[in-house]
Parts: sequence; C-alpha cells; structure tokens
Amino acid sequence: MTLEFTRSAPLTMGVELELMILSTHDWNLIRGAGDLLSLIDKEKDAGDIKPEITESMIEISTGVNTNYLTMLAELTAIRDTLVANAKRLNLAIAGGGTHPFQHWSEQRIFPKERFFHLHEMYGYLAKQFTVFGQHIHVGVSSGDEAIYLLHMMSRYIPHFIALSASSPFSQGMDTAFDSSRLNNINAFPLSGTMPFVADWNEFNVYFDTMRDLKVVESMKDFYWDIRPKPEFGTIEIRVCDTPLTIEKAAALAAYAQALARHLMLDRPGAPSLDVYRVYSFNRFTACRYGLEAGFIDAGTRTRRALKEDIAETLVRLAPHAEALGSTAALQVIQRCNEAGENDASWLRAELKTGQTLNDVVRRQSHLWVTGNKAADSPARQ
Repeated sequence: MTLEFTRSAPLTMGVELELMILSTHDWNLIRGAGDLLSLIDKEKDAGDIKPEITESMIEISTGVNTNYLTMLAELTAIRDTLVANAKRLNLAIAGGGTHPFQHWSEQRIFPKERFFHLHEMYGYLAKQFTVFGQHIHVGVSSGDEAIYLLHMMSRYIPHFIALSASSPFSQGMDTAFDSSRLNNINAFPLSGTMPFVADWNEFNVYFDTMRDLKVVESMKDFYWDIRPKPEFGTIEIRVCDTPLTIEKAAALAAYAQALARHLMLDRPGAPSLDVYRVYSFNRFTACRYGLEAGFIDAGTRTRRALKEDIAETLVRLAPHAEALGSTAALQVIQRCNEAGENDASWLRAELKTGQTLNDVVRRQSHLWVTGNKAADSPARQ
C-alpha cells in the first residue's frame, strides 16, 4: 500500500490545542465534554471543536493559515466561543500541559469507537493520556520535502519543548520537570522519532513493512515527536505543551513557520544521523530544565546553553519572520527566552504566593481568557 502525499501550499500552518474542562467549584477536571459539545453544536461558525480521549478534555483546531495574525484571530474567536459556552454550563477552560492535581484513575473515556479501541489496546495508559498538548502543522509541497524538513526540524525540538513547557505539576506534586507531560507520551510503544529514511519512497517501504507486520494500521498509530501527515500535506510537530494563552500558542506556530522557511530556502545543511544520536539527551534536558537546559549541537559537536541556541536561531529567522509578517510573534518568543521564563515558571511563581494548587488552576483558567500574565498574577502586582 503506497501512501500518497497530498500536496499543500508550502509554509501554510495550522494548530491543534488540547484543553482542560474544569469544575468552577474545586477547579479539578470534570467530565463535561459531552454537554459542552452538544451546546456548541447549536452555534453557527463555532470553529473546529471536538472531543479528546477522556471526557474532561476538548480540542480546538484552526484551519489552514498563511499569516500569524489571521491564525491568532481565528484562535481568539474559537476560544471566545468555547469559553462562553462553558460558562453557560458553569464550567471553565484552561491551557497547560498537565492538570496539577487530577488523578488519572478518575477519568472516563469519551464514548467514541477510536477512543474505546485505544483504551482496550493501551489499558490504564489511555486514561493517563489526560495530558494536554499543542500540535503544529506546517505545509510542504511533497513527501520528499516533508522528510527533509522533518529531519532538519528535529534538531530544534528542544526549542519547542522548553518554550512551551507548562506542566511542572502532576498528581499534586512538583515533578521538578518544566514539561512532565512528555513523560506520559514516552510510555507508548511507537513514540520517539521517525526512522532515518532518505525520502518518501523509503518511508513507504518502512510503513508497508510495519503494516505487513501488523504493528500499525495507519499513520495515526505513530506517536512520534514529529510525523508526516500525508493526508494533510504537512509535517506535524507534537512536543509542545498546551500554552496558557492563545497568544503564546500562535507565536509558537509562527516560530515553526519561520524556521521551516529558513530550512527550506536557505538549506543550511543535510539531514544528519548525529542529530538523532543526541536527540534523547537534548529532549530530556529540555523537559527537565526548560529554558535553563543545556544543548548539544550535533553539527559543531559542542555543548552550550539552550537559551543561547534559541537566541542565535532567532537572529537567523528575523528576515524570514519579516517576510511572513510574524516579527511580532518572534518578539514574544524572544522575550520569553531572554527572561528564561516559560509557562512552567509562571505556574510555580503562582504557587509560591501561598496559594493552593486549586487557586493556581483558577488563575490559569482566568489567564486563558485574558492572555495577560502581568495583570492576572498577584505575584506581579
């Protein structure tokens, strides 16, 4: 079976965000997806809002965008619709990669055939998959270009992990990780990285072999950090925690778009197996330490601070961001990097003000609506 790669317009982008559904009584997760979706279904032009694997999650998706500002506007409209309907049910919505104190055993699988299948296959891991991520799609013109871009983008995966990290707490504890969410993903058998194939034909040979061996049935069975999406004509970056604001989510997508433009037009090098030799180490340190992580540059075989590598990358991306109309988005990334503060930093700072984890969730839910950290944090007033 040959996987046909659908051609899409290069450098288009789209975003998926998995979000928490919260009780406004105790700010724990609550099984509200069914009622919320039923209410939203009655609205016209509500946007792409759908269920996720457990009933306390919901996912929003954008359409195909070429411009950062139009993506931000679309996300804002979907966010406002979702929040307004949640409020009618006395529910709240929040970003963040993990809920700080929910217990996976209390979650219920959303009644959908694919989710029941995953629960049957993965057992308790399916409920532990009540974590929340941002997926970023970037359009490419062919399967060969997708393979090239995917391999080249793999070097920068620690950037996306550290910049988006928003899951320091899990099961009521500080995990000491900035992104603990990705530890849940690691438990799945087809997580990690795509094999080091040379082109789309070689990928098809690999896929056909895995399918013949009955390991997979479709591309959905691969939980790689980056994977090709041939039916969309994109590559999909899957390592980001869901940010606490849509502004940050849009900025991360614009960063991916500008990076893709640099890699495709400037062609700074060829894919290297050395990137994958240091991949697990770089990925782990970014999860553990966020923007304070170290980084091994496989190309120069040197070790540096991850913040330094991000700063140098932002300089290279500046002309590409200008061409794409996303300079403001990269300024968001730059401020985050220079301060060494991501959403995990904000969540920990909130807890240090003497609040409970319940109060932290309440504030991050309010932040999802306003997008203003300075105004929403008593620690900064």
